[in-house]
Amino acid sequence: MTMKRLLIVGNWKMNGQLAANADLLGAILHPTPACDRVDMAVCVPAPYLAQAQLICQASALSWGGQDVSAHEQGAYTGEVSAAMLQDFKVRYVLVGHSERRQYHGESSSVVAAKAQRALAKGITPIVCVGETLQEREAGQTEDVVKRQLAAVIQQVGHCVSELVVAYEPVWAIGTGRTASPEQAQAVHALLRAQLNAATANAPSIRLLYGGSMNASNAASLLAQPDIDGGLVGGASLKPHDFLAIVAAAQAL
Repeated sequence: MTMKRLLIVGNWKMNGQLAANADLLGAILHPTPACDRVDMAVCVPAPYLAQAQLICQASALSWGGQDVSAHEQGAYTGEVSAAMLQDFKVRYVLVGHSERRQYHGESSSVVAAKAQRALAKGITPIVCVGETLQEREAGQTEDVVKRQLAAVIQQVGHCVSELVVAYEPVWAIGTGRTASPEQAQAVHALLRAQLNAATANAPSIRLLYGGSMNASNAASLLAQPDIDGGLVGGASLKPHDFLAIVAAAQAL
């Protein structure tokens, strides 16, 4: 059986400027890290997609968007359609990030529609699911993440095997807290079982951990059997830290 390639994705969130981006991407790419077992990507703010494409197009680093509209086109000021992302040859796009759910009121049905729009244009959606601290303490983690993923599975149908899924415990994003490897693995195993029930190709679907993965905890998280990579926030803005996570994945 061929070993699954791990995937490390940097989410820059609302950070970046042209000069700083060039320095950051240059530091990640030169010299190109050893990554014969690892795929790398950065999801950048929409204004910087052209820059990411220009710098990364001949490299091992893929680029992606941070959001996509649930609509194909039309009078939706400020929205970015899947066709627009396709123009910049993005490989991935985040959908349902906890910040979109929390600050923009995105429902699971909206997230599912966004995933479908991305797939229709040949873009891999990274579907984010996760629970708040209140939900975890109330014992609702399983119900919350299964409900969030079920909406997408139902919407995309037979294309479910083309998804990437990222588990991001909301209580561990930007708080300094991190789910233990055992806590993270338990939710990843739950998601894997849910995907197994939906498609025979579930073993090939990559499940990423997205709750404050950094250089010091990456190895222990990535060693878990159902964690296939990371969705990296703050550490992706520091080339040394991002490359350390890639190296930890490569060393497994």
